[in-house]
Amino acid sequence: MAHLMKAGALCHYRCALSKRSFGYRFLATKTYDPLRILFCGADEFSIASLKALHEEHVKRPDRISSIDVVCRPGKRVGRGLKKIREVPIKAVATELSLPIHEIDTFKGWAPPILPGGPINLIVAVSFGLFVPPRILNDAKYGGLNVHPSLLPDFRGPAPLHHTLLAGRTKTGVTLQTLHLKHFDHGVILQQTPCPGFEIPNPDTCTVPELLNIVAPKGAEILLDGIRKGLFVPPLEDAGWRASQSDEPLIHAAKIKPEDRHIDWVNWTWKDIHRRNRVLGPLWSKTLATSDPASGNPSFQQRRVILSDMEEVDTIKGCEPFSLVPGLPFVDSAYPIDRQQGKGLYVFTRDGKLIRIHQMKVEGEQNADGVRAALKARMLSDRTFHSGAADFTPFHNPLQ
Repeated sequence: MAHLMKAGALCHYRCALSKRSFGYRFLATKTYDPLRILFCGADEFSIASLKALHEEHVKRPDRISSIDVVCRPGKRVGRGLKKIREVPIKAVATELSLPIHEIDTFKGWAPPILPGGPINLIVAVSFGLFVPPRILNDAKYGGLNVHPSLLPDFRGPAPLHHTLLAGRTKTGVTLQTLHLKHFDHGVILQQTPCPGFEIPNPDTCTVPELLNIVAPKGAEILLDGIRKGLFVPPLEDAGWRASQSDEPLIHAAKIKPEDRHIDWVNWTWKDIHRRNRVLGPLWSKTLATSDPASGNPSFQQRRVILSDMEEVDTIKGCEPFSLVPGLPFVDSAYPIDRQQGKGLYVFTRDGKLIRIHQMKVEGEQNADGVRAALKARMLSDRTFHSGAADFTPFHNPLQ
């Protein structure tokens, strides 16, 4: 009986392994010509994949005979645009002595014809430019892409940011073909086994920390797919995420400055804290007084970057300010003594009191919250009196 139970368990285990949702498929390696790869990349995520392919090229030139690298040209940055910031992958490709092609568009450009023949596989990882059909169709084996999410979830250019913004605790990587018309709509050839791997410390994890986790896993799934020849027809769809998860699919749109603009009416402190961790310092808008000595002061709207803030215990007597989320105030009567070291505070939608330690008002240097508000003439000349303390509010709520 024990022998039969063990045999049954082994059979069940093998059947489970054969299902796509429980792991990488155990397929016989398909045969293919030595690969002449055109690798399109840019950042640290793509660098990990390039290094893995290069190592395989050195060990198995019969499998990968050559690698050419395509990247975007460097951009001029800084004052006077005198410095050129190169894309990170260029330095790595140079170090590996790989041919480099810098292009800002595929229009009018064609892959090189190598001594062994034309490019026969396109690999695009975190590249940013769409590889046109004419180039994919000219490559015998089409194109491959590694995406740092469990597709079709988090399709788009910023999957790591949106994974953390959504509060996900698990994620994964996907190997797919390059689609002829759309980003991230190719055939899923391989995917992190269900239900994905854990994100360490999801409540504190940052984008660079998550990148350090997914980059080597992305390189691993690419190399495994290359070795198995998963790109050789007939292709098999190995995707499982869309059918086996109850969580809604999210589009990972490009991160824009407006994504850091605090919505005081709708965001809780948890929302604000998470966005600050994932996207960097958040900003808001306020009214500042201009030229008060003229006798006819005017107001102008200025951007305020909240560079350092934290949740603190409620100060007795300040509760009325919680009725207007985003209305900053100082725990001091007017006029405020700069030497008193009083704090600048604001309530969130869910009644959490936040102290703004440091902030940068548009046109000014980053400074202590109270000092920055005073210098920008953002505070009212009226004092709110409570039974416990005096408070000086801003002219109006942050927007």
